[in-house]
Amino acid sequence: MAAPVRLREIDDAEGERLLRIIRRGTGSVVTWRRAQMVLLSAQGMPAARIAEVSFTSDDRVRDVIHNFNTDGFESLYPKYSGGRPRTFTLPERREIKKIAKSKPTEHDLPFSTWSLTKLADFLVAEGVVDDISHEGLRILLHEEGVSFQRLKTWKTSRDPDYAAKKARVEHLYAIADGEVTPEDGEPDVVFCMDEFGPLNLMPHPGRQWAERDGKQKDPAHEPRRRRRATYNRYGGVRHLFAALDLAKDKLYGHIKPVKRRTQFLEFCRTLYPPTVRIAIVCDNFSPHLTTKKCQRVGTWAAANNVEIAYTPTNSSWLNRIEASSPPCATSPSTAPTTPTTKNKAA
Repeated sequence: MAAPVRLREIDDAEGERLLRIIRRGTGSVVTWRRAQMVLLSAQGMPAARIAEVSFTSDDRVRDVIHNFNTDGFESLYPKYSGGRPRTFTLPERREIKKIAKSKPTEHDLPFSTWSLTKLADFLVAEGVVDDISHEGLRILLHEEGVSFQRLKTWKTSRDPDYAAKKARVEHLYAIADGEVTPEDGEPDVVFCMDEFGPLNLMPHPGRQWAERDGKQKDPAHEPRRRRRATYNRYGGVRHLFAALDLAKDKLYGHIKPVKRRTQFLEFCRTLYPPTVRIAIVCDNFSPHLTTKKCQRVGTWAAANNVEIAYTPTNSSWLNRIEASSPPCATSPSTAPTTPTTKNKAA
């Protein structure tokens, strides 16, 4: 029997880039769908389950994963044929891109950054290409999505417990997917939780055929009604607390006026009774944490048979709820309904 298709190990920078593609409301739908499949695979979801979530076939999911393992993010964007053939072959372009993204010190060179002149000379000296002009190199790097950037932040997580937290989250996903049998003390139900908001009415400009405003030939004719956005928001805003039950593939939600620790615990109490051992995967947002000043989250979890598994710092892309909804505008009128089972315990 053939081994199941698995995505290669990705780092935090690649995970955050996948999350940005999924959250973006513009761009190609094909790219968004492929990025969703890859991110779900990175979170440990099997190909058959991804096919159900993405409303596609198992073979299609496996092809997307194979292509990403081979070509990286380039495989997410649709390619259209036509035009003049490229001067350099695909292996040469990959090698040029790889060297451009590396540091000159890795090749025992006495400078810290590449210029187009230095990079072109190095490529010719190493035999990667026979000849390449500075302008041709600039265009090639632009087509491959490589630009000269000034780094302002780190590209990987600084969490000292990164490996342990990631391994625990992936183990909980394996339990929810039925790949691992839970041992004594491990949760029977796994939730992924996050907050979304603030939610408020926003304008969506557009055009349509309509009658002019003001007076018409018919005195009894009223002018067209106009909808205005609530820029001032006198009624306040709302926040959506959402929890995804991985086993049932069901999304629960509460609308709250604020997203603080009190509202977080109120929502958690509605998930399951204390007789059921559950695990909640969430990020390091302050209302989710137990601090020296407020230990209510840890006290409630210990008293109600709950395990809270935190994703590593700057690695919220590991949370499956991030890839479970399309990047669309959500309003309180279309928010999910509340669950029926409530926890009476404090």
